[in-house]
Amino acid sequence: MQKWAIGVFASVDAGLGVHLDVAKELGIHTVQVHTPHKESRNEAAAKAFLQRCKDADITITCLFGGFEGESYADIATTARTVGLVPEATRASRAAEMKEISDFAKLLGCNTIGMHIGFVPEKGSASYNSLIAVTRDLLDHVKNNGQNMHLETGQETADHLLEFMHDVGRDNLFINFDPANMILYGTGDPIEALKKVGHLVRSIHCKDAKWAAPDQRGKGWGTEVALGDGDVGMENYLRTLQSVGYTGPLTIEREIAHDRERQKADIGQAVRLLESLRTKLLRT
Repeated sequence: MQKWAIGVFASVDAGLGVHLDVAKELGIHTVQVHTPHKESRNEAAAKAFLQRCKDADITITCLFGGFEGESYADIATTARTVGLVPEATRASRAAEMKEISDFAKLLGCNTIGMHIGFVPEKGSASYNSLIAVTRDLLDHVKNNGQNMHLETGQETADHLLEFMHDVGRDNLFINFDPANMILYGTGDPIEALKKVGHLVRSIHCKDAKWAAPDQRGKGWGTEVALGDGDVGMENYLRTLQSVGYTGPLTIEREIAHDRERQKADIGQAVRLLESLRTKLLRT
């Protein structure tokens, strides 16, 4: 695969991500894929999707898990509903992630990803339980010959590193999303990337603007088209280069309610990333 191949976040049947036709039209050849609904996670669906990818010359690089009942309406709701952290759904969601890992194996994909949620304070009963559940999940994932990537955003870089160290499994890595650090107000994305770069195995190219200083960590920042926000895309790619990242540059634009604008913004992102890639890889 080409160094820094351009990618996009896509979907099998519904929900987050663009349709494969959009990726094909924009000349994109790698995709991270949002997991399909439970009824579509079967061998026939996997074969059909793989054929569509083959026809479009597209490679699946990661399958992302997601769950019913998750909501990103605001930061407090996200903390209460997202990932494996909510205790009432922790066991059932861990079991579902194992099923998602099994579906990824049908797709021939060796990486699954997820938002684990707002990791509790170290040493708490909830934290210790989350460690145990995550270890068990990672053992299943490893038996499928896979790694799992945790997407950044909900934690500071230091807390994420602490959690991953305590989990203590060699198939746990990071999917770095710089915009999420801004959206959640959890830290400067470039400084965070420098800290966690040795564990980054996949990334998102997404941009955002900070919330007002008195709202950071309380209210959302604003997602914007790539290049229009506060990440600083050239600095972001230079930092990826400095930490040795060579994988796909996967564009994510989370405005599924406005498909035409989403497509236009992804096209803008492709042009920007191609220009920066040409500039940085020849220097």
